[in-house]
Order: sequence, then structure tokens, then C-alpha cells
Amino acid sequence: MPKGFFFKPFFFLYRIFFRKSKRFQRSASKGHANQSKSHIHEFDDFTHRCQDFSNQSPIIFNMEEALLKSSSVFPYFMLVAFEAGTLLRALVLFLMYPLTFLVSEKVGLKMMVMVCFFGIKKDSFRVGSSVLPKFFLEDVGLESFEVLQRYGNKKVGVSNLPQVLIETFLKDYLEIDVVIGRELKVFGGYFLGLMEDKKTINLTVLEEHGSDDKLGSSDIIGITSFNQRLDDPIFSSCKDVYRVRSSDKRSWKNLPREKYPNKLIFHDGRLALKPTPLETVAIFMWAPAGFVLAVVRLLIGISLPYCVSSPLLAFTGLRLTVTTPQTTRTLVPNEPLVVQNAKPKGVLYVCNHRTLLDPLYLCFSLGKNLHAVTYSLSKISEILAPIKTVRLTRNRQQDQDMMERLLSQGDVVVCPEGTTCREPYLLRFSPLFSEISDEIIPVAVNTHVSMFHGTTAGGLKSLDPVFFLLNPSPIYTIQLLEKVSSEVSSCADGSTSRFDVANYVQRELGKVLGFECTKLTRRDKYLILAGNEGRAGCTTTA
Repeated sequence: MPKGFFFKPFFFLYRIFFRKSKRFQRSASKGHANQSKSHIHEFDDFTHRCQDFSNQSPIIFNMEEALLKSSSVFPYFMLVAFEAGTLLRALVLFLMYPLTFLVSEKVGLKMMVMVCFFGIKKDSFRVGSSVLPKFFLEDVGLESFEVLQRYGNKKVGVSNLPQVLIETFLKDYLEIDVVIGRELKVFGGYFLGLMEDKKTINLTVLEEHGSDDKLGSSDIIGITSFNQRLDDPIFSSCKDVYRVRSSDKRSWKNLPREKYPNKLIFHDGRLALKPTPLETVAIFMWAPAGFVLAVVRLLIGISLPYCVSSPLLAFTGLRLTVTTPQTTRTLVPNEPLVVQNAKPKGVLYVCNHRTLLDPLYLCFSLGKNLHAVTYSLSKISEILAPIKTVRLTRNRQQDQDMMERLLSQGDVVVCPEGTTCREPYLLRFSPLFSEISDEIIPVAVNTHVSMFHGTTAGGLKSLDPVFFLLNPSPIYTIQLLEKVSSEVSSCADGSTSRFDVANYVQRELGKVLGFECTKLTRRDKYLILAGNEGRAGCTTTA
């Protein structure tokens, strides 16, 4: 075998990347020369001198290069491929990703857009409004965000990504005035996977706002990176352009949740992690074994007694921690857990709602079967459920009579939020449960997953338990609180209304979990995730 045979492929790849890097540097230098050097500054200069600029100066910034800490857009396209497409589409994108390093950045972007969007129906595309905002917000740099918050009477966000991916995030969550992205071509109501020409769109947007004195002034400030060509029509209109260095972005802090201009309460999608290339490898490697493990866990949970299934499920990686008013321990029960001072029948357990498995995990915690009252449950879930489930009819009188009959037969568990919420918020509690029984025990439920969410608003709800069990080591935490006192729970004398009882239970659960109470409802959640009526406000329950 010739000497150096194994090294030739590495030298070949090195020459390709080296040439691409040199070509990119020449391109950036050419764009740099198109503007006066006195108008180009590093981002550090801008953060120290921003107080010298007038708040009346409009700001134009590049989203990927000047707002997000990571400049890689692959994770966001992987989310589109996985959530809006199929697992096969996500696999094709992953296998194609190394090829994007062998072509220019512009061509690589077009390749990812084609794979992710070709054949996707435009009217049903919701990833940009229901999935991506969460991941974008978690990638925002605190330093850059604070500059945008403090200065500029008008803010224009510019991106090379399609408009449908960034508009909701920038406008609804960061309150950016104008968003300029790439438009996608559509035929017959379906995306073709092709983007309109960028320069044409940018010029059109500038012309539309040219009559605006604020945006059309000569004091426009631009924020971008050294990778951005300054002959772009957007940044060529700026008086000063500040360029962000990659080394500075790596030192940025993440934007804390409490500083979000608008709270992120609802989001959809199955993936619980940001699918970087390495994380994507982990997902594809774990998925086959994880699916088998999920089926085994499901069969154990629905076919064996609690005293047998609980240790076996713990052995497979499922972690369940139970807290009573007296003790805290990790549950691997050999005997039923008995709640002190609880009556053998007629106790109403009121839970917040994290996944469809909440009632079942409460049964594991107590070591006995309960009747579960549900708001909406798929037929498959009802058939597979090892406990009795009863649907509410949404008719107040009928539901009240039905729950009273169930309580006469045994203990009942209800989730008055009516739907799940992934973030640390509690939705408005329906007051129906407060009219049924005075024996109320609040139950605080929390979960942790590492790969997949066990809830969905737009997908198949029958697969929710499977996706939860598909995680390598999902965690459930059950906290049983003290029984609500008769002075609070009794509505018979008229001194306490059913709304007071519902709000009291909500507040007590919020304190234990560290969650914020809201007045949002199940209807609000689906309207927000569907994008029909925009974002709803968040107010604390009185």
C-alpha cells in the first residue's frame, strides 16, 4: 500500500475547507471595503458607547449573527424537519448536513430549506409559532438583548431564514417592529422548498418604510457580524455598522426567563432538547432501543400489580419520588402508601396536569386504583388505561352528577386545568371539583424529560404516553399536600364560593411547585398554539 495512503483524504478535505475559508474572507473583505472604515465598529465599542447615541436612532440587526449566541441554524431546520415533517425527513437532513460544508453558505442554506419545506402544506405549518420560539429564546444573548431594549425607537430584525420561522418569535416575544426574512415559494397551497430572491425582498421592504421619518433617517444603526457582507441593501443604508465577533458571542450570557418581554407559557413539539448535530446523533442512536424499552415499560405498567410493577419500572430507569406531609422518599413500594386521616372512600384528589399519566402515577404513589375524570382522552388511551377513566361531558349538571356517583364508589382524581402545561405555570382551575366534595387533597405533580415531551397540542395524543416512556430516564414527582380544611372547602353555608376554593387550591399547588398562577384556560392554550388569535396575556389569580 503506498505510503501516506490514509492521509490523502484528510489533505483533500483540508484543502476544500481552506479554500472555502479564504473565499469567504475575500468576500467579507470586499463588503468591508464598500463602506468607510470610520463607520464600522466592533460590538464591544457599541456596548460601551451606546449611551452616546440617541434613542431616536432606528436599529437594524441580523438575528443569527447579532442576537443569538449560536450562529448555526441546523438545529432549527432539524426541528422543522422533525416536527412538521417525519422522522425520515429529519434523517435525510441529518445525512445531508455534512455536504453543506463542501458548498457555500448560501447553497447550504438552500439545501436545508428544500429538504425541510418541500411538500409541506402552508396552512397547517405551525412550527414557527408553536415550537421554535422556545428554542430561539433560550439562545438569545443577554448583552445583545439589553442593547436592543434600551436603544432604538424602531427595531428591524433581519434574517437569512424563512419569514415563517422567525416572525412570531421576533414580533410576539421580543416585540421587534419590523421583521425581514426570506419568503418561500408556494404552489397549490404547498411549499416548494425554494426561497424568493433576498435582495429584491430587502429593497421592497425598505421602500415600503421609506416614507417613515424614523426608519428613513440618516442615523440608522446596524448590528451584524464580520461574516455579513456590508454591500447588502439593508446595511448599506446604515450610518454606523457595529460588527459582533464570534469570541464575544461565546462569552454572552443566556437571556433569563424573567427578562422575556412576553412570557413563554405554551409551546408544542415532541423534542425536549435542541437538536444540535451531536444531540441528533444521540436521538437516532437511542430511538430504536428506546422504542422497545417504552413498549416494555407500557406492558409492565398496565399488566402487573403496583407492588410488582413499581420496582420493575424503577429498574428500567423510571424515577418516581413521592412526598407526603410527613415524609419524602423515592418510591419503590413493596406495600401501599396510605395517606393519614384519609377516608377509604369519597376522597377527591386534585392535581395539576403535566402529562396523561398523572392519574396513573398517583395510583402508583398510593398503591391503589382511583377513578380518573378526564377532559379529553383518545380511545386507545382509554382502552389501555389500567384504571377506570370517565370523560366529562362539558355539561355542568351532568358532570356534577357523574362525579358524585364516582365518589360514592371510591376515590377520584381530577385535573381541573383541563389540559397540560409544560412550563412552570398553572392554568385556571375549573371550580367544578369544589362543589362535589369537602374531602379534597391537593396533589402537586412535576415531571422532567431529557429527549421527548409526553404531551402535544397538534399531534396524536394517543402517542403521548409512548413518547414520555421513550425517554432514557424520565422523572415524576408527586407531592401530596394536607387535606383542605373544612372551613375552606365547604361551600354549603355560602361563606366560601366555589371560585374561592379553586383559587385556593391553585395557589397552594403553585407555592409548593414554584409555579406562577394564571387565568389562562385550555381554550387559550389551543388558540395560542394554533396561532389564530395571537398571544394571550398572563395575569395572576387573585
